[in-house]
Order: sequence, then structure tokens, then C-alpha cells
Amino acid sequence: MADFQQNGNIAQFHNLRSRPLEELVYELETFSQSRRISLILPSLYSELEGDALPNILRELSKVSYLHRIIVGLDRADEAQYRHARAFFSVLPQQTTVIWNDSPRMLQIMGRLEALGLAPQEPGKGKNVWGCMGYLISCADSAVMAIHDCDIVTYTREMLDRLVYPVANPTFSYQLSKGFYPRVGNNKLNGRVTRLLVSPLLIALKRTIGDRDYIDYLRAFRYPLSGEMALRTGLLPDLRIPSDWGLEIGVLSEAWRNLGPRQVCQVEIADVYDHKHQDLSPEDASQGLSRMSTDICKAIYRKLAADGTVFTPHVFRTLKATYYRSALDLLEAYWADAKMNGLAIDRHAEERSIEMFGENIVRAGQLFIENPQETPFIPTWNRVHSADPTLLADFRAAVAADTEEFG
Repeated sequence: MADFQQNGNIAQFHNLRSRPLEELVYELETFSQSRRISLILPSLYSELEGDALPNILRELSKVSYLHRIIVGLDRADEAQYRHARAFFSVLPQQTTVIWNDSPRMLQIMGRLEALGLAPQEPGKGKNVWGCMGYLISCADSAVMAIHDCDIVTYTREMLDRLVYPVANPTFSYQLSKGFYPRVGNNKLNGRVTRLLVSPLLIALKRTIGDRDYIDYLRAFRYPLSGEMALRTGLLPDLRIPSDWGLEIGVLSEAWRNLGPRQVCQVEIADVYDHKHQDLSPEDASQGLSRMSTDICKAIYRKLAADGTVFTPHVFRTLKATYYRSALDLLEAYWADAKMNGLAIDRHAEERSIEMFGENIVRAGQLFIENPQETPFIPTWNRVHSADPTLLADFRAAVAADTEEFG
């Protein structure tokens, strides 16, 4: 069953269990015969040592419609890369592990640096960007899905439901975004969405007035989810942020390149839990403190690109408006948690709100002080224009690493 959010006209599909999952999978298998489907898994080596990833691989082993799986492996030495190759070898699909720290890959990055096109910092954004480039070089997939490697409640149905709207050739959707209730271990989770993004968007609307882009973001049930699927024709011109603003950045690109009726969101799970970041109020460069700052900057950048003028006075007003909005929402979250028998620590929640409020202003200061900042990694079309052989050499470097160290 689909309905449409009041703002943004974004279709959302709910998981009503009204049809057997087997029927959904059968259709996906049929679609995949003419529209190949690939999956990107951005992973730190440390995630191979956790509890979530082994279960994810067991579930993915059951997925027959996947043509290719690309694993972007970060923070690994040679021995760890060898172990990762063996670890992911249980997957029956065509699986490639990209060792992002290999000498060959560092040489590729050096070529990009010489052109002024290299990602400015390591992290998930760079990892995903590299995996997308590899998939573009393969030129054999019509649909790409992506999800994180730390989902402790993962089931294959998450992927089935995420991919279906963009894999179905009779649908017009180019991007599908996953959403779900953020509940785990009898706690109400999703702090950054609940306590930062939702009240910030309300505060922005009150402070700077109506903006279609704000309504668009508010239409998403969980804008920070790491689960999305898109048709691969979008990839060459997709601008990927290099910081924690990745998820907001991709939605912003969809806003720029697509109409609202080409974007949808789909409920992919009844229960969802993953690794939680520390709040890190004492260190603005770590944890949720860093994440919140980067998310705010991503939203400010997009609004500025659409003509909004920001000043220090605006950010001070925004902080005050945000704080009131966040406390009002917290009251509703607390009541919702109590009604459903979930634990919620109001003191910790208010501490988060206070830190996010400070970071709203900090992000604004950084935005104003560094107007020349270019946080987006160049598109793969631009890279190809600057160095037409790089994508092929990138793919050859991955193949050589596989052959030498596999």
C-alpha cells in the first residue's frame, strides 16, 4: 500500500505483508534477467570482526537475483585484505573486494590528486564513490543498491523491498530510500534524525520561510538511512559528499536531478538496529558531534545554492528556534516511548539537543568562514573527461590486487 507525504509528494510504500515474499522475489528474479542488479557494501575491516556482518552474508547468500556484489574495504593491511577475500568468498554471487589501501589504489588516488580531483578525506563517502566508479567501469548493471555492514537485525527482505521499486521496469522510480522504526534493545534510537534533522527542518522553515527543498526533506520518514537503491544511469553525474553528509547529499542530488515522482521511500523492516556512534560532545571531530556538523553544512549548502542568504544573525536565530522545536518533539518522543514500553533517557536526550544546537551554529560559522569549500567529490563524468583511461586502470588495479593477494 502506498501513500504520499503531505510535503514533497514522495511516494512511500508500507510493509503490510499483503503478498507472500516469494512472489516479490520471483518478480525480482524475472526483472534481473534483463536489468542486472548489483549491491555495494562499504565496510571497515573492523566490521568483519563484529556480529552483524556474518549474518548479513548468510542472508545475502540466499539472494538469487543479485548479479554482482562490490565490497569497499577500508583500513586494512595486506593480511587483513587476504582475510577479507576469504571472508566474503562464501557469497555465491560475483563478488569483488576493493582494497582501498593497496599500493595500486594509492597510485590511482595519486593520479587523481595530481588532477585536483581526489576525495579530500577518507571515509564512507570516498568508499562509496570508489565502488560506484568500479560499477560504472563494469557497465553491466541497471540497478545499484547500497546498505551498511553493521545492521544487527538484517534479513534479506530488507534488500528485496529496497530494490523492488527501481528494479520494476513498469515503475518510474529512479531512487528508492529505505525507512524503518529505529527501535533496538527496548530503546528508542535514531537520535540524529529525531533530535537534529527533524527539529532543524522545522526551525529552518520558521526562520527562513517556506522552501520546496525543506518540504522535500521533511517528506522522508528516515532521511539518514544508509539503505538506498537507484538506477545506474544516475551514477556518472552523481556528486557524493566526502563527509558525514552522504545520505543528505544523495537526497539533494535526487532533488536536483529528478522530479518528486521519480523518488520513493519504502518500509524495509519492522525492527532495525545497528552500531551506534558515541555522542562525543568533548570532541567536535568525532562521533555524532562531527556527524551533526557535517549534516547541517550539507543542508546549508543546498539552501544557499538555491538562493538562501545566511548570516551569523540567521544562525543564532536558527539555534534558538531549533532548541524550542527539539524540546517540543522530545516531549512527544518520550510519551511515544512510554506508551510502547520503550526506555528513553530524557537527560541524555536533552544533552544531545544541547550539543546539536551548538553544532548548528558551529556548522554555520564554518560555512560562512570557508565559502570556497568544495566538499563534493568530483563526478565520475568529470574524472573521465580529465583522464579517459583512469576508470579502466582503476578496474585493472582491483583485478591485479585480486590476482596477487587472493
